[in-house]
Order: sequence, then structure tokens, then C-alpha cells
Amino acid sequence: MNLILLFQDDFITNTIARLQGRRLRHVLQVHRASVGDELCVGLLNGQIGVGKITVLSQTLLEMEVRLERAPPPALPLTLILALPRPKVLRRVLRSVSAMGVKEIILLNCFRVEKSFWQSPFLNESSVKEQLVLGLEQARDTVLPEVLLRPLFKPFVEDEVPALVKGTLSLVANPAAADPCPRDVKRAVTLAIGPEGGFIPYEVEKLLAGEFIAVHMGERILSVETAVPALIARLF
Repeated sequence: MNLILLFQDDFITNTIARLQGRRLRHVLQVHRASVGDELCVGLLNGQIGVGKITVLSQTLLEMEVRLERAPPPALPLTLILALPRPKVLRRVLRSVSAMGVKEIILLNCFRVEKSFWQSPFLNESSVKEQLVLGLEQARDTVLPEVLLRPLFKPFVEDEVPALVKGTLSLVANPAAADPCPRDVKRAVTLAIGPEGGFIPYEVEKLLAGEFIAVHMGERILSVETAVPALIARLF
């Protein structure tokens, strides 16, 4: 945890925050902090600053908070991701949150198992937990938005045209003729399929929606490897 993320209900006054639970344990066990120490903190969807510890015990921490600078800029990227298996989803959400992705769309497609949509990892609190862990890792405060789209065809036909407008729209496909571009200087919409990739029909629908198919080379990567690799290449 490189930043302690604070929430509005942590504050008992305008400048004093009180912590318990996971964040307190981290301060005690990892930071091994003492009264008077200053830690990097940030307010959810707000500024970053310093928290000076004024009270610390095994059950309670209070700190005086000064928020003074903006969080790092977001990546100009909308990520469309075929819903992966639950354990992979947790790791991917944490990773892309740390990398600065703020718009994530989880999409159904032919190779996504129906059971994935019933996973408890998809509930709002579980998703938020992973996003927060990513923010804490990267010293960011702006929570990404995650949208669920369980119907492929209506999403591509009804939502994609407006979504991709003004962006470089790419779909990852190992069979593509063109390599993924590097260090682009514009907004990107990136679609990544499930393990095994999008089926040909799905690729055709995305290409009809102004996507460009790109590859990452001859190696076939797992979803949790491909996602950060593609993002790092693009930005």
C-alpha cells in the first residue's frame, strides 16, 4: 500500500480521519509507524497529501490530514474486456486500476462461461475492493467505472458507435495482420477477448464497428498478461 485511501466517512472532523480494520493493520504491520509519523494519503476521487499520525493503538488510528495535490492523470483509454474467470478478473481489475484505466466494460461473448456472470466477485463491493487496491498501489485516488454488458450484439450495435467516436479503436486478435501500435498520442478504445479469443463472428462485428484488428506477435498470451502488455505498449 503506497497510499492510504481515505473515504468521506473516515473523517470525524474536517481534517482528522480515523481508521480501523485493514488499513490500520497495514500501518501497524507494514509501515510499522508510530505517533508523529507522516504517511501518504488520498481522498477517494479527491486530492493526495499527507496524514500525520496523532493517535495509534492496536484498534484505532487517527491522523491529521493535509490534502494538497491532484492525483496522476488518467490514461485516455476505454477497456472493453471479455469477462474472464473470477480469479483472473480480480487480478486484472487491480492491475488496470493501478495503470490508470478509468473506464472498464466487462463484456459477454461466445467463449465466456455463463457461470462467470453469477460469480460473487462481480458484485459491487468485490469489484470496488480490487479497484481500491490498485489505486493504493499506484498512489491514485480516482475510482474507475466498471460497466457490465452481458449481451454482445446489442452492445456492439447500439453502444459502440458512440463509444469509439474520436478514438483509435483496436481489437486484440492473434490472427491480425497489423501489430499493435506503440506510444499513441490519442484516446484509445481497446477490446480484448477471452482465453481463446473472440470468435470470427465477434471479430467481424467489431471490425464493422470501426475497430482495427492488431496483434502482439507470435506468442499467445493469457488475458492477465495481454491486458497490461497491450496498455504498456499503447501508452
